[in-house]
Amino acid sequence: MSARKSNWGRWGESDEKGALNLLTQETVLAALRIPRTGKRYSLGIPIQRSGVPNMEYRGTPQRLTMTNHSDEAMARANGGVPGVGAHEDQLIMPSHTSTHMDALCHVYSENKIYNGHPHDGVSPYSGADKCGIENVDPIVGRGVLIDVAASKGVDVLPAGHVITREELTQALDEQGVALASGDLVLIRTGWLGDFMKSQGEMLPQPGIGIDAATYLAECDVALVGADNSAVEAIPFDQGVYLGGHIVLLVDNGIHLVENLNLEELAADKCHEFLLTIGALTITGGTASPVTPVAVG
Repeated sequence: MSARKSNWGRWGESDEKGALNLLTQETVLAALRIPRTGKRYSLGIPIQRSGVPNMEYRGTPQRLTMTNHSDEAMARANGGVPGVGAHEDQLIMPSHTSTHMDALCHVYSENKIYNGHPHDGVSPYSGADKCGIENVDPIVGRGVLIDVAASKGVDVLPAGHVITREELTQALDEQGVALASGDLVLIRTGWLGDFMKSQGEMLPQPGIGIDAATYLAECDVALVGADNSAVEAIPFDQGVYLGGHIVLLVDNGIHLVENLNLEELAADKCHEFLLTIGALTITGGTASPVTPVAVG
């Protein structure tokens, strides 16, 4: 590995959880004291074929009906009576679809994933042998919304806008919120809300730059999410492909959550909240669809 600052070895040479190790029983108990109103916010978007930001190369999610009312004969064969049956379906979709969490095995740099594990441990049948999404424990902690769009006085940041370290700190100062170790940080650009309303172009997108990613790592946060499709800006900052992912996922073991619906949180100016996220336990998975829930 290069001389970049990292969390490699911080929680042991075999660690596969990364910065989620910061979510101790003490930090969880502290987060449980944050809610004041009890209002619940669903931060996920629908999983569907159209109308959401599906990346073309990944393909669109498919919901296929397996059984319906026309298959009632199957129920009768198992002792059912007329008028009784069941509906079932099958889901075929990318793991990186709609609102999803990236596993630490998702991106590699210099032929290494997080903590120095080899990048070539992902096989077609078994998936990732290290840092797969199954290593993500239930996430409960202090969520912090950094509403950069509101700080800039706009509904949505310009296409391709690269959020700087200074823009993050300015928004935090205006909100009267300070980051702490183990925080679950969500960044609002306004892009997703605008896309869902206008069904505009997927690219380019605003997002954080490399220095902003470095700042968040320096703050020792446990997770970073955003309301765009990569957390970082597209085109990539400084022309470095996946530069923000490398800083956060690879170097620091900070999981990313993409395509978050942050509009209701922003409208309520709910900048600090209890946040819970449960990833699907997909053995060897490089990501999982999630529906984060915030409680204000």
